[in-house]
Amino acid sequence: MNRLFGKGKPKEPGPSISDCISGVDARADGIEKKVLGLDNELRRFKEQMSKMREGPGKNAVKAKAMRVLKQKKMYEQQLENLRGQSFNMEQANYAHQTLKDTHATVVAMKDGMKQMKKEFKKINIEEIDDVQDELADMMEQADEVQEALGRNYNMAEIDDDELAAELDALGDEIALDDDATYLDDVLNAPEAPSNKPEKPEAAKNKDGIAVDEFGLPQIPN
Repeated sequence: MNRLFGKGKPKEPGPSISDCISGVDARADGIEKKVLGLDNELRRFKEQMSKMREGPGKNAVKAKAMRVLKQKKMYEQQLENLRGQSFNMEQANYAHQTLKDTHATVVAMKDGMKQMKKEFKKINIEEIDDVQDELADMMEQADEVQEALGRNYNMAEIDDDELAAELDALGDEIALDDDATYLDDVLNAPEAPSNKPEKPEAAKNKDGIAVDEFGLPQIPN
């Protein structure tokens, strides 16, 4: 069949929505520049008419300004349509991208669920319970070992009544230690004299000369 009728040409893919948006935006930018040029031309006509008197000349300039204004209105309408088309295509593109992202998210979640199911199949709850029980037994045995290692030897048995009596006596000793009434005598003691004591008068012999404790005359300082 291909030899008789020939093989059809492969169908070329159509433009993407992003390409369409770029093309419309480019056309809108070109029309916007034309609108700006017509605005400048209208300002010149308006300034020119403001300096002219009423008459045929001013009417001719006014007619030109009217034609330019009409062109501007047409371009502004085209610009509004193009901007609207671009906005609608952008909204459609956004919705399309959102759907693609949602689809990718769903696929990723499904793959994750499959992987989780595979991993859960490798886990045996009963084995985990057995491991926990074995760990508990080992910890209990370790406590018993520590208790055995810390056992005291050759320690005489002590009666609980004796321990209670010693504890009560210990409480009395602590109470005595806390008693600070003996400090009252110290606080109430008389104050020491602040003046220096006077020296006793030196002894004198029969001649009126000061002598020491041996009866010998004192050497003057």
